Amino acid sequence: MKEKSSLFGVLQRVGRSFMFPIALLPVAGLLLGIGSSFSNPTTINAYNLGWLLGKGTVLNLILSVMSATGNVIFANLPLIFAMGVALGMAKQEKEIATLSAAVAFLVMHTTISILLTVTGKMEMLEEGAAGSILGIPSLEMGVFGGIIVGLGVAWLHNRFYKIELPMALSFFGGTRFIPIISTLAYIVVGVIMYFVWPLVQTGIHALGNLVTRSGYAGTWIYGIIERALIPFGLHHVFYLPFWQTGLGGTMMIDGVRVAGAQNIFFAQLASPETTRFSVEACRFMSGKFPFMMFGLPGAALAMYQCAKHDKRKVAGGLLFSAALTSFLTGITEPLEFTFLFVAPTLYIVHCVLAGLSFMLMHILNVAVGMTFSGGLIDLILFGVLPGNAKTNWIYIVIVGIVYFIIYYFLFNFLIKKFNYKTPGREDIGEETKLYTKKDYNEAKEKKVDNQNNRSEKILAGLGGRENIRDLDCCATRLRVTVNDGAKVDDGALRATGASGVIKKGNGIQVIYGPKVTVIKSELEEYINSLKN
Repeated sequence: MKEKSSLFGVLQRVGRSFMFPIALLPVAGLLLGIGSSFSNPTTINAYNLGWLLGKGTVLNLILSVMSATGNVIFANLPLIFAMGVALGMAKQEKEIATLSAAVAFLVMHTTISILLTVTGKMEMLEEGAAGSILGIPSLEMGVFGGIIVGLGVAWLHNRFYKIELPMALSFFGGTRFIPIISTLAYIVVGVIMYFVWPLVQTGIHALGNLVTRSGYAGTWIYGIIERALIPFGLHHVFYLPFWQTGLGGTMMIDGVRVAGAQNIFFAQLASPETTRFSVEACRFMSGKFPFMMFGLPGAALAMYQCAKHDKRKVAGGLLFSAALTSFLTGITEPLEFTFLFVAPTLYIVHCVLAGLSFMLMHILNVAVGMTFSGGLIDLILFGVLPGNAKTNWIYIVIVGIVYFIIYYFLFNFLIKKFNYKTPGREDIGEETKLYTKKDYNEAKEKKVDNQNNRSEKILAGLGGRENIRDLDCCATRLRVTVNDGAKVDDGALRATGASGVIKKGNGIQVIYGPKVTVIKSELEEYINSLKN
């Protein structure tokens, strides 16, 4: 049992660390989406906008810069993941770990490059097996290479950042030792990867082909698993390999072999030769739009209709805010956790419908990509702007309307049938509560005393300062590793505004919604003030 709890703690920290680079993708996608869409010759000619957006115009120059800057982020995601994972996994002195990861990444690929060149194997590799990594000819490892570096450097950092060397070498002790040991270690890792990675590549591509051959049923299963892992915070660990590695497919685009569903989509978006986006790649993304934009708002309306009349006004405000967030941005956890904790059956139904949404988009040849989640913003950028001929985005709206109706009537029936205590149906004396955007805005205006008061209560709920081994957060959750899980008080944490608490041994997740980054920063400042 202890081993399982430890594994969960490690996996949730890994998933959390993925959020650093993932949080950059919406900005990169925005730049690439707008820049590529409006500087694309096909679009310019189709709408006769050569006088405004054609080559040589000021707008074309601006749009070209936007497209190029967005594209360079996606092109260098392996390095960004190496640094981001090291940043997220390091317990202290995070900036040293981040720098060391960048150094180790360069060293590993340089080692591989030298070995490939000396042995004459560079030309022998299959097309797409090698590429240029920051100008270094090396094996194409994608974000897996970055993750290998990030995790390894973080382990070295956490183990050695306080090391004391003999007096003659004491200058190189402590944090200065980390880039040194990382360099030496990743020369060795580079040698190992030279022998091992071609075999891993073969396995990844074989598994990717198996997923592709599984057809619509495989897409449905993918969608179910992706949603089912949300409560455990492990969904990033699951979908990222499909988005960023050969597991999600490979494709030749403008003479370059691109691996990973999301990479394929954005490479096609940047290419002027693209006439139709890859449905096989987008099968791992397009399915989010119908249930995030339409289905969950339908569930929110059902919960509002089922609320008691004297609580409808309060419940309506909370649910409308959460539904609007889901519709616009695809951030769904405030709604999903609302019915997950009061009615797990509803969440099971939601997972099945979510998987079905992925399958339907695949069947209807919808090819709309995304940067982070399936909201209106991404739909406009990567579905509407490129045009229906490239994306079939109109089916998202058609299926979405049907999904709104299904979610509304099905949730309405189940809530009443089994008397689930969704917002507005609580017993007398219980508070009707759901995180809203208003709460977030108010949190930013709170005085330091109030912040410390909340931090004090959170710290008490986690069992005190001495009980906290590691503290961080992802997009919506405070993720904590404690020394003794029995000391964690669920009720005390919920009283601080948490919509739910997940405990797996010593791995604790406290769900606060998008305001969690503010809460985490306040809590760290409060803990540091106690140390002083």
